[in-house]
Amino acid sequence: QLKLVNPSQYRFEHLVTQMKWRLQEGRGEAVYQIGVEDNGLLVGLSEEEMRASLKTLRRMAEKEVDYDSDVPRKITEVLVRKVPDNQQFLDLRVAVLGNVDSGKSTLLGVLTQGELDNGRGRARLNLFRHLHEIQSGRTSSISFEILGFNSKGEVVNYSDSRTAEEICESSSKMITFIDLAGHHKYLKTTIFGLTSYCPDFAMLVVSANTGIAGTTREHLGLAMALKVPFFIVISKVDLCSKATVERTVKQLERILKQPGCNKLPLLVNSDDDAVTAAQQFAQSPNITPIFTLSSVSGENLDLLKVFLNILPPLTNSKEQEELMQQLTEFQVDEIYTVPEVGTVVGGTLSSGICREGESLVVGPTDDGKFLRLKVCSIQRNRSACRVLRAGQAATLALGPFDRSLLRKGMVMVSPEMNPTICSVFEAEIVLLFHATTFRKGFQVTVHVGNVRQTAIVEKIHGKDKLRTGEKAVVRFRFIKHPEYLKVGAKLLFREGVTKGIGHVTDL
Repeated sequence: QLKLVNPSQYRFEHLVTQMKWRLQEGRGEAVYQIGVEDNGLLVGLSEEEMRASLKTLRRMAEKEVDYDSDVPRKITEVLVRKVPDNQQFLDLRVAVLGNVDSGKSTLLGVLTQGELDNGRGRARLNLFRHLHEIQSGRTSSISFEILGFNSKGEVVNYSDSRTAEEICESSSKMITFIDLAGHHKYLKTTIFGLTSYCPDFAMLVVSANTGIAGTTREHLGLAMALKVPFFIVISKVDLCSKATVERTVKQLERILKQPGCNKLPLLVNSDDDAVTAAQQFAQSPNITPIFTLSSVSGENLDLLKVFLNILPPLTNSKEQEELMQQLTEFQVDEIYTVPEVGTVVGGTLSSGICREGESLVVGPTDDGKFLRLKVCSIQRNRSACRVLRAGQAATLALGPFDRSLLRKGMVMVSPEMNPTICSVFEAEIVLLFHATTFRKGFQVTVHVGNVRQTAIVEKIHGKDKLRTGEKAVVRFRFIKHPEYLKVGAKLLFREGVTKGIGHVTDL
């Protein structure tokens, strides 16, 4: 907006309607630039006009925005955020990638617990789920951590809230971090996390003193293959000289600019950079923001928080609405037995709406059938929830349903969906890396969303064998049992050093 000085009543009503529409488009958030003409020309306003415009904006939102500065002409960016009602908060999922010992879990510990690390890994102890992780200091499972922002844009974490429910209640935006394993031997767990939990973004953590080592390149490649937009955090800057940090930044920038990546690195050094990075990043997938920070001294940690606070969701409300109008489909990623509750499944609702008490069918079983079940209750981020909407992750309690009939990779769908299952499918693939030749009879582990199963190559159309870098349409057959697949789904396969990506073309 150029200026909003003393608008007439009619114009004011128009502006408010416009604001409501913008908030709906941005799923509850919008950034206003004031002092900018419609064609993007930065005109700037006098102190007085700016004050009047902000007053109008505040009247429009009936919320408080504080600003201070004594420069004669200025441009202000204001984040307008809807105050949450009935548990509707914006939920972004960020997968955390990086080599082993790059400081991923420590950074998450610092962000979500609100206290700095002591330099020996105290912050990350809160995140570990298994004894051997505490002993070795390495993550081997996938853990979820939450960070909230309230309607004033302040961080809500465990430093002032005792439980996850409290964080959810006072947040209007939630960021769920999916902490993935960095170690090479847990690569399949990392791939599962990236394909099945459908993260909106990925955060690649690189340690300033070791630079790009180990699985860093591999994780970078995975994020690009699955088209997950990523940003980079260079951690541990307290351990090394400025020159070393700069060397790591240059090394990263070189890799990002390579023809295979085609990314535009954007180094974040100030609050303004962080705001710009968040907006540009969401608009263009080629921009890669880079942060340099320390989890021990806390240096530049605030810039990352500013970035996460402003980061908008990738899907707009229209796509979300369309997804919600489809039939219900829930991906099963985890299965638990909870005392006095019964069988519980965790996963993501990929389409439709799921309500408490709803009847669904789950499958496919080993013989390709679907079984009826009832959703007894739903929890999101550890607090009860009546309605689950497309794109949200949650756990569903299924009551007395027999756990042994379930496995990861199943789907729960509405009975009228008539779900298609298949044992044989075709996919258009690119072989990323292969030591020997890839031919008929070869066995690979196929990842499609939450499905993970060994399949055998039955046919390569038009060729006898494939070499690294070649494209082809290949027919696969699952070895154990049929799976629920969809045409167009992204697919990733691996076997030893063999890796490839593609999409399903035919069932």
